[in-house]
Amino acid sequence: MLQFRRIVLSVVSALALASPVYAGKLAIVIDDFGYRPHNENQVLAMPSAISVAVLPNAPHAREMATKAHNSGHEVLIHLPMAPLSKQPLEKDTLRPEMSSDEIERIIRDAYGKVPFAVGLNNHMGSAMTSSLFGMQKVMQALERYNLYFLDSMTIGNSQSMRAAQGTGVKVIKRKVFLDDTQNEADIRFQFNRAVQLARRTGSAIAIGHPHPSTVRVLQQMLPTLPSDITLVRPSSLLNEPQVDTSRPDTSTPGSKPRTEPKNPFRGVQICKPKQPPEPVYATRFFTVIGESVSQSSLVTYFQHQWQGWGKKA
Repeated sequence: MLQFRRIVLSVVSALALASPVYAGKLAIVIDDFGYRPHNENQVLAMPSAISVAVLPNAPHAREMATKAHNSGHEVLIHLPMAPLSKQPLEKDTLRPEMSSDEIERIIRDAYGKVPFAVGLNNHMGSAMTSSLFGMQKVMQALERYNLYFLDSMTIGNSQSMRAAQGTGVKVIKRKVFLDDTQNEADIRFQFNRAVQLARRTGSAIAIGHPHPSTVRVLQQMLPTLPSDITLVRPSSLLNEPQVDTSRPDTSTPGSKPRTEPKNPFRGVQICKPKQPPEPVYATRFFTVIGESVSQSSLVTYFQHQWQGWGKKA
């Protein structure tokens, strides 16, 4: 019996240590296209799986969208949306209080200025994306143009996934910003973080900008991408599982969205144990698994057969 248990434990240990390695999918989107053709042309020289998001009112919007499409890159509309912070708004910035007709007009105009676009993501937009009423109007407009929505996640409580319910619009979400700073060491750190997220969760979307430092880091790191990471376009992730972490938006149309939820509950004190818990070592894991397997009905059946119980007298 002891020998049999050792055999089972060895098999389980080997299976645990030989777990399969699954490839992670990494999508990289470079925002703010249309202003810096020199830097943007360097991005277009990178692998075609790198995607670009074009500002519709940028002076080189049509030129760079066409050039990106012709070189095999996926094109998105990078549409300005209102932030919570007080700052001057760009032309045709989407705001929650806008009418459905006005939002549809802006998206129609942007669609005409950015040829070959298959998706749309938000430029800024913490106020707009946190408004359920505003984003419902956006999703209704996007459905007419068969565009997906890449949520840049400029605010944690984005309502984009809630707003897309009942429409045909698919929503995917940014996981990593590559260049919150333009320090190359920071950008490399964020790039590696995106790789780790893709490996751990199966997929990840990273967003960057055509800054010289970002371009240099991508030129250095893309050729050495780990073999278990596959560079993909965002549209290939539209059917990947998405988790909606938003809270319900209870604001009324036209009101300012709350940045912090009202929560009068202060919690309870944590009961501390009188003695520290005993440590659990890795060997205990294999012991428990071995005991569970050895006591299962199937193993018991084969054990009885081995001992001759199932043989006719």
